[in-house]
Amino acid sequence: MADRLANKVAIVTGAGSIGPGMGNGKATALLFAREGAQVVLVDCNAQAAEETKHLIDGEGGDSIVFQADVSKDSDCKNMVEKCVTSFGRIDILHNNVGIGSFGGPVETSEEEWDKVMRVNLKSMFLTCKHALPFMEKQGNGSIINISSLIAVRATPNPAVAYATSKAGVVAFTREVAMQYAAKGIRANVIFPGFMKTPTQEFYGTKAWGGSVEEMWRRRDAMVPTGKQGEAWDIAYAALFLASDEAKYITGTTLLVDGGITSIMSSK
Repeated sequence: MADRLANKVAIVTGAGSIGPGMGNGKATALLFAREGAQVVLVDCNAQAAEETKHLIDGEGGDSIVFQADVSKDSDCKNMVEKCVTSFGRIDILHNNVGIGSFGGPVETSEEEWDKVMRVNLKSMFLTCKHALPFMEKQGNGSIINISSLIAVRATPNPAVAYATSKAGVVAFTREVAMQYAAKGIRANVIFPGFMKTPTQEFYGTKAWGGSVEEMWRRRDAMVPTGKQGEAWDIAYAALFLASDEAKYITGTTLLVDGGITSIMSSK
């Protein structure tokens, strides 16, 4: 191990995978552990988080599982307290939880709108609310929030609730970054582009005609590199932002998108 996160403690939300394969949170948690961090694996699905822990255990890493609904204040409070009780501190908060949603204002129900905002945006507010006081006492910390290219670019399929929530992540992170910059705490955003992950297959297939193969084909064709990213691309970006190598980087957005946001149209 290169030990880029040696002696650091990380919380990774969404550390399980929604289906078979390697999701962004799962890959990030595994990579953080490989690089020497002690990791709290947070997921609403304890079994999914246990699968991640099994991989970490197999490589000699150190992690614990914490089941939580991060859209609930009490769960976020208990999550942070469990981290500090178990490992003594919290150096990294990686907010990876998110759900998809397709449709415009007319097609999206009020219930779906509220759920997307609660899971994708309110969860980050709550995890930060409880982690920041501990980071402030330490005098350091790194917060990494996952947004999406859809925060700044429209895709062929309307996704008003999802896009709005992901745009909100950018503004939220900027405000945290500026408030806590002088206190040694950094906050940054990762913009994933089209990623070939279990989450995208689970939420996105319907919007692309119901065919997984057609979805992957069309998404590959839209990217300048000719292919989508994978979970490890996000994990390595998160590793950089979590490490001391990024000690002078805060309030910024890191694109991990194969260049798709640089072209005029994604259609």
